[in-house]
Amino acid sequence: MQEIKVTLSTALKQKPQDESQLGFGRIFTDHMFLMNYEKGKGWYDPRIVPYGDFSMDPASMVLHYGQAIFEGTKAYRRADGEIQLFRPQANMARMSSSAQRMCMPALDEEMALEGLKKLIEVEKDWVPHQAGTSLYIRPTMISLDVQLGVHASNTYLFYIILSPVGAYYKEGLKPVGIYVEDSYVRAVRGGVGFTKCAGNYAASILAGEVAATKGYAQVLWLDGVEQRYIEEVGAMNMMFAYGKKIVTPALNGSILPGITRNSVLTLATQLGYEVEEKKLAIDEVFADIKSGKCTEAFGTGTAAVISPVGELCWKDEKLTVGDGNIGPVAQKLYDTLTGIQTGKLADENNWIVKL
Repeated sequence: MQEIKVTLSTALKQKPQDESQLGFGRIFTDHMFLMNYEKGKGWYDPRIVPYGDFSMDPASMVLHYGQAIFEGTKAYRRADGEIQLFRPQANMARMSSSAQRMCMPALDEEMALEGLKKLIEVEKDWVPHQAGTSLYIRPTMISLDVQLGVHASNTYLFYIILSPVGAYYKEGLKPVGIYVEDSYVRAVRGGVGFTKCAGNYAASILAGEVAATKGYAQVLWLDGVEQRYIEEVGAMNMMFAYGKKIVTPALNGSILPGITRNSVLTLATQLGYEVEEKKLAIDEVFADIKSGKCTEAFGTGTAAVISPVGELCWKDEKLTVGDGNIGPVAQKLYDTLTGIQTGKLADENNWIVKL
């Protein structure tokens, strides 16, 4: 493995004093990890350097043709003060999967993980201490060739930046309202919906703005062909509880294979819940909520872990899910998964990487 060079900053930032005001993605640490790629040479020059701006040519291909992918994971501080990561290998593997679809080079996953560990070692004092807080990790890969022309770049940059983030739920697990989008579509099978490419998120912004004007925090996307089958929420996979049974849309190529999704489904089975992955029609789910068959709805994702849904709006019809509060299934899964992530509960699945 190549040696990771470390250049420490001579002008350290002041760390946040009030961890209750961290927010999300607004504060960044003193250093970042970088690694370059060149066709025929592979990944080279892994290094940790002071956090700072990139200098880019206006003709850099990423700015014109969108070869940009990223990941999101977190580092947690345990009660004993030590730091641990949650399934970072899965994030690096998924980045390689995204890269393949975007005609980008497969990531050197071993080097990327080693770089992440070393970066957090350098930045360990940035990992917050308060319950619910964490250090958000953003690995990113972009194309660098300076040339206009629609084809794959020959050079790339992989980098990791870190951001201390506050508790997603400052006042407990408060259910959110979700707007079902039936005009715009996010992805189709055979496209790039299963990747974490920048374009997926750009394509979702307009629908998000529409939902916000109607008072909803998130958009629930339907399939791009019939616009009938539930796919995912902007930053989360969706799940529905039917008593002790959990149903979620099956991965079909246009849905992101969420790592939190996979973790929740694994834990649900271990906790005694029945799990089913299948096509879910929005009209059928609405009917099941009305009849009381569907008792809970919730999203799963890195930022919130579990996000209970209190209301759905589809074709101007508003429907309260259950009693509008977080249900026992979502609460149990949230408590279990966050307990493992923060070291309060035993990790029986070997998901934790201790630093």
